[in-house]
Amino acid sequence: MSTPADVSSPQWFSIKEAAEYLSISEPTLYRWMQDGKITYRKVGDSTRFLKEDLDSVVEVHPSAKELVKVELTCPACNHDEMVEGRMESTGRSYFVPKKTKFWTLKDSNVETRARMCSRCGYLMLFGDVAKLEALIEHKEKMEAAETAKKGKSD
Repeated sequence: MSTPADVSSPQWFSIKEAAEYLSISEPTLYRWMQDGKITYRKVGDSTRFLKEDLDSVVEVHPSAKELVKVELTCPACNHDEMVEGRMESTGRSYFVPKKTKFWTLKDSNVETRARMCSRCGYLMLFGDVAKLEALIEHKEKMEAAETAKKGKSD
């Protein structure tokens, strides 16, 4: 029978339990500890893990289909209510890739949009990936043309 004190107390895992929880071998867990990839606690001579430490080791690599879900979930508190808006300063805020002055004479500002968590206030920015890709393609074409031009003059 659990008591209210049990609910609020941290959930500790031994090395064996942590390895089972993550579905990895104990030697892998020891290697991660040695490489600093996982946070662990020492309680006397005993090594312990908090559930939060184990969960934070798991990296999520969302697919393109899940990008919308990523935009709608706060990475700080996992709240699912992100309010859409935009960041503003004196004017609009833009992402400007390094050395874009040399990429194109066209506008190289990449417009951003923002979402803010209604619970914790975490602010996420998202840029126009299509425009960034077009700028990169233009840069590559310009560099190729410059290389061809140098090759002809040699």
